[in-house]
Formats: sequence, C-alpha cells, structure tokens
Amino acid sequence: MVTKNAYEVPLQSAFVGLQKAVASQIKRTAKFRTLLKRIDKTLRTIESLLYANGRLARVLDRPEKETKMFIFYLENGKETVLKCSKIKCWNVYKKFVHANKLIRLDHELLRFFQAELQDNLSVKFRGIDLGGQVVSSVTKRAGGFSSSCKVPGLPDVIVGLDSHFKEVKRVLLKDDNQVVIVSAPGGCGKTTLARMLCHDDEIKGIFRDNIFYVTVSRTTSLKTVVQKLFTHHLHLNDCEFQTDEEAKNELENMIRQMGPQRTLLVLDDVWSESESLIQDLKFLIPGYTILVTSRFRFSSIGSTYELSLLNDEDARTLLCHSAFPCEGNRINVPDDLVSKMVKCCKGFPLALTVIGASLRDQSLLKWKKTLQKLSEGQSIFDLNSLLLLSLRASVDALEDLPIACDCFLDLGSFPEDEKISASALMDMWVVLYNLDKEGMYTIEYLLELSSRNLLSLVLARKDASELEGYCNEHHVTQHDLLRELAIHLSSQEPIAQRKRLLIEIHGNDIPAWWIDQTQQPIDTRLMSISTDETFSSVWYDLKAPKVQALVLNIRSKIYALPHFIKDFNDLRVLNITSYGIYPTELHELPLISSLPNLRRLRLEHLSLFPSIQSIFKLNNLEKLSMIMCEIGSALESCTVEPPMLPNLVELEIESCYDLKEVPPELCSLDRLTKLSITNCHELVALPEGFGSLSNLEILRLHSCTRLSKLPDSIGRLHNLVFLDISDCLSISSLPDQIGELNGLRVLKMSGCHGLEELPDSVTNLTLLEDVICDEETSYLWSYYEGDLCDLKINVVEEDRLANFMKIVG
Repeated sequence: MVTKNAYEVPLQSAFVGLQKAVASQIKRTAKFRTLLKRIDKTLRTIESLLYANGRLARVLDRPEKETKMFIFYLENGKETVLKCSKIKCWNVYKKFVHANKLIRLDHELLRFFQAELQDNLSVKFRGIDLGGQVVSSVTKRAGGFSSSCKVPGLPDVIVGLDSHFKEVKRVLLKDDNQVVIVSAPGGCGKTTLARMLCHDDEIKGIFRDNIFYVTVSRTTSLKTVVQKLFTHHLHLNDCEFQTDEEAKNELENMIRQMGPQRTLLVLDDVWSESESLIQDLKFLIPGYTILVTSRFRFSSIGSTYELSLLNDEDARTLLCHSAFPCEGNRINVPDDLVSKMVKCCKGFPLALTVIGASLRDQSLLKWKKTLQKLSEGQSIFDLNSLLLLSLRASVDALEDLPIACDCFLDLGSFPEDEKISASALMDMWVVLYNLDKEGMYTIEYLLELSSRNLLSLVLARKDASELEGYCNEHHVTQHDLLRELAIHLSSQEPIAQRKRLLIEIHGNDIPAWWIDQTQQPIDTRLMSISTDETFSSVWYDLKAPKVQALVLNIRSKIYALPHFIKDFNDLRVLNITSYGIYPTELHELPLISSLPNLRRLRLEHLSLFPSIQSIFKLNNLEKLSMIMCEIGSALESCTVEPPMLPNLVELEIESCYDLKEVPPELCSLDRLTKLSITNCHELVALPEGFGSLSNLEILRLHSCTRLSKLPDSIGRLHNLVFLDISDCLSISSLPDQIGELNGLRVLKMSGCHGLEELPDSVTNLTLLEDVICDEETSYLWSYYEGDLCDLKINVVEEDRLANFMKIVG
C-alpha cells in the first residue's frame, strides 16, 4: 500500500525540476520570456508558502489520484517549458499555440495550490479556453468590404431562450405578420435568438436560400443595407445606387422576381434612428417577412416581442458555466455567494457571462471583492447603468494587468459592428505601451481579453495547421455593449485631459467643444475620429500635440485628411480605414509627409492614386500596410529620390486588385525583413532585382493568381526562412536558384497546380523543415525526401482552394 508521504519526494522533485527548467529557459530564449517570468513568479510564491506551517502535508493529504495526476502534470509542464527554445522565431502559429500552453501551465499551478494559498495569494486567472473561446467561425468576404449577409454561427452554450424561441418562431411563421420585432436591452440575447431561428431546420425548410441577415449599425443607410444584400448574397458587385429610392425599388424588384418562395430578411441591432429604414424595407409581397432585433421598441411598425431577462435558475446556470467550465473547478465558493452574484447581474446574459469569466479560477477573496463592488451600485444606478457597473467589474478585474485594461479601452476607437484587424490593434499597442515589435508579447493581451470574454479573437484560417505566418490576418469582434463600456470608461475625464479621445461626427455636425476650443491643447495620446457617408471633410483646427496614435474611420466616397495632423509631431501610428461599399477617394495624403515620427501606417479600402508618392518620403516609417486599396499606376511610376523608406522593416500589400507590377525601387528597401503581397490577382511579375532584399526573412505571395514565376535573383535571399506561394495558380516552374535559399525552413505551396516538376537544386535546401502543399505537389517532393532528412511534407485538403476559387469568380 502506498502511503501519502510516499509522494512527497516525487512531488518535490517534479516541482524543483520545473523550477530549474523555467530558470534555464528564461536565460536561453527571449520569445517567451514574459510568460516564463510569470510562471517563475508563481513558482516562487508557491515555494515560499508551501514548505511553511505544514502546508505540504495538506497538499499530500489530497486524494491519491489527484496528487499523482498533478505530479504527472508538473513533469509534462517541464517538457513544455524546455520546448520554448526549440520554437522557431518565424513560426508564428507554433509560438501562438505554445504561448497558450504556458499560460495554461501557470493557471494549473495556481488552481492546484489555490486552497493552500487563498489567504496569501490573490490568484489571477491567466488561462485560455482553447475549446472554442479563442477560435470562432470565419465568414469569407466576397467581393466587398463589409461582412457578408450569411447567418453567423451560434455560441457554444445557449441558456434560457427555449421558450422565447418557440414563441417568436410561432409569430414569425404567421402569414399576417410582415414585421416581427424582438426588443430587449443590450446583452439580453436578441442576436443569439435571431441566429437560432435562422439555423432552425423548419425555418430553413420554409425560407430555403432566401434568408438574408444584415447587422444594422447606428449609421447604416438604406443604400448600405441594400448594397450589402446585392453584393454579398447575390454576388452582384457592380451595383451602385445613387439614391435610397433607387435602392429600395431594386430590392423590391429582386424579391418579387424570387417568385412564390418565402423570403426572410433579418435586421439585427436596429437603433431608434433607423425606424424609417424598417418602413422603407416593407413591401406588400406575399411570403416576405422582416425580423428585427433592437434595444428599442417600434410598436407602430409590427408585432413586438419583449425578450425577458433570465430567471434565477437559468441565470445561475449561465454564470456557473462561465465561472466553472470544468467539473471540479469550483473551489471554496459557497452557494450563497454564487446566488448573490447572480442577483447582482439582474438576469442579463452578457453580464453573467462576462462576470463569470472574470471570476474563473479566482480566489474567494476576489469573489467577495467583486460582489462588494456590484452591491455598492444598486442604490445609485438604474437598470442599464447597473449593467454597465456589472460589466465594469470585469474590467476592474484587470487591475493587475493595466496594459490589458488599456488595450480593452482602445477597442472603442473602432466602429460598431465591424471586424477589427488584430494587426491594426497590435500596431497601436506596440507604440502606445512600448511592447515588442514582433507581436509575440503583444498578442498575449488579445488572448487575455479573449479569455475573459471581453472580445472574440477570430483566426484567419479554419485549419490550424495552416496558420504559420498568418497572424496579420486574424481579426477581433466585440459585442456592442462591451464597446459602449469601453467608450463610457474612456470618457470620464474632461475632454482636454482624456487619455483617449473618441469622436463621432454625424453629417457635418462637429462637436460644440471642438468648435469652441481656444488655445488650450488636448492631452490625448490616442485619438479616433469616425465620420459617416454624408461628411464633407469640413474640419476645424484641433490642437493635440501629444497624439501618438490616430484612427480615422471613414464611410464617405471622398475624404480629405484633416489639415491639423501636420502639427501632430509625435504621431507614430496612423490608421485610415474606409467602411463604405467602395474604396474612398483619399485627398490631402501629402500632409503625412510632414510627420517626422510616424512609424506605422495602415491604409485600408482607399483609393490612393496619385498621391501615394508622398508615402515614400516617410524616412522613419517601419511598417506600411495597404489593404484593399486602389493603387493604379502610382507604384509603376515611382519617382521618389533614393533612399526610399530607408527604415521600412515590414511591407504588407493585400487584396489590391489593380496592382500589376512591383516597382524596381522596392528592391532598394535593404532593411525590409517581412514582405507580404497577397490576393493581388493582377500581379504578373516581380522585379528581377528582387534578390537585393538581402535582409528579407518572410515572403508571402499567396493567392497572386497571375504571378507566373519567381525571379532568378530570389536565390540571393539567404536570410529567408519562410516562403509562401500557395494558390499562385500560374507558376509553372521554380527557378534553379531556389536551391540557394540555404536558410529556408518553411515553404507553403498548396494550390500551385501549374507546377509540373521541381528543380534538382531543392536538394540543397538542407534546413527545410516543412513543405505545406496539396496531394498532387506532395508527390513531387516525395522524390527528394531521402536527400532532405529533416523534411516534413504536410498535405492540406483541396477544399480551401475550391472556396478560394468561388471568391475569385
């Protein structure tokens, strides 16, 4: 029989082994140093308390199975830590996954010792739920900018909506109800209920392919809604409506042409200002039904169903699922404390989910402190204010991670109901909070916020094995209520003293405080200015000399940069994005040439010709991103005197459909380490002087479908470790010089169906570790496996190429 004390030596040995592994890896690798230091701190805290006052005996007094499992986990944790130095710096996805493992290791250490340390250690959850909280479904964009009209997926857990679902479904299917409205405060499950209905088999059987889903933001116009329907559901990309009336007539004609089959139009999250939009979309067509979700009541329009809050039982279920996702995770949290926490959330599903996540694996003291904060607000705030207070508690839980809190508040800088590029966020955070430029530690904050349900991080590719090198394609979504919370918390100080200044302009109505501004400058570091379709670029002067990051959110067809940015001498990040259906024609771009400290410039969905030349004069620019931009022939006629962009390290050109050639001047960017030219379907050639990019480490060319070959000079890129030519359909051969890439470790080439053979020089790629390709190409590589001992051929399925071809078509 094994005694309890028999496990003392193995436990101590495993614990010390993990400590030594962590200490050695902190010295050996910089990639995970932040996380390793976090684990080291946890281990030191446990060590200082574990061997005092007989606590080790208390640990060993646990059930034998639990003690053995934890020893096994410590030993595996040691193996995980020792692998840190083996993860290659270029393998972004493996770094991403390994960071999750380290976070979970820290979490498990804290969880196991929580009972012994609860009086001495304020336990903080740093875990990551890899079971679905980080990765959600991806909706492809087809031919336009905004998200598609395809019905989004459902959350993993749905609580308390069954009765509502049955009733709304009954009302929806009645022939005499043309408009059905589901109304409730924010965060009550209206959107989830609408998606449940759209995914219901009976509903799909009745409406078939005629279910259209549109999220209606506060500034959405009738033209925009109809344009989304035509562009994203019918794939009619050439339609442009001059007036709302024209858009309305065309939509009505389209629905009538569908014949007798029933049609369902879902308008999600309609604001009170958009009541007329619902009226305009009503047509006297048999079988045509509109389902509206809104925080507001539109009793004069149609049948309204009031969505009630969760009852105590369902509310408790939802909070417990969020706070205790795994059986046995609930440690020393009494029932009455859980019940009080449920009551403070007042049945709001979002509040229950977010509060539960913020308390996951927290100490009893943390639960009590959170309950006290919530209880203090009950007599002061009304119902919606209480919800804000409830949600604020989840932000207050970040008190030990002030940068994570700031990162959450920064999310209010972006428009409602739009995807936010993870790359755009990290560009800001690198500058504002002095984080690493490689993004390894920066993405920790995305993971942290995602684990607390404060945002949703959506990975770019469904197949995780294909994610190496694609962090730039991830994006973030956020619930409207959480965005409101970020804006609310960012707007507590007087305007002149705010750390982040978030400005929304409707029409040409400049805020009064702006017009009345005198000589007193504004101290903000982050400024966001959002304008709508009718804004005519009439600007007043604005003094904000300390601005380091500027976000301009645009919807109009023509937009002129504000003249006052030329005085933003400390500006380091500039993000200009158009959220309209078509690229915005950008004027006054030469103003940016006067910004001496600009480091990162992101231009998205803009027409840049011909003023793009002014970008090349930015001597201190380190990263340039041009996404879905119209470039015209501006790059081909590049006339900037050398050196052009002498400090540029990263260049990203994505989905710029009119890019045909890369100018030879690009080859003079001798500090460039990352070059990404992707989804540029008109690109036919790369300059022969390409090999002059001697410091290039990562080269992405995927989905450049007309690119016919790689230049012979590519062999001079001896620092290249990652090359992606996947879905380059027109490449028929690789140059012999490919074998001179003696530093190449990863080659992605799935979908290169024109490739008939490989040059024998590939046998010289002695450091090549991974070739990611389709089955057909894998046969070409199989001849060389004996020559390349470390080579691993990863075969991907063909469906990704099929989906890609649908988008191209």
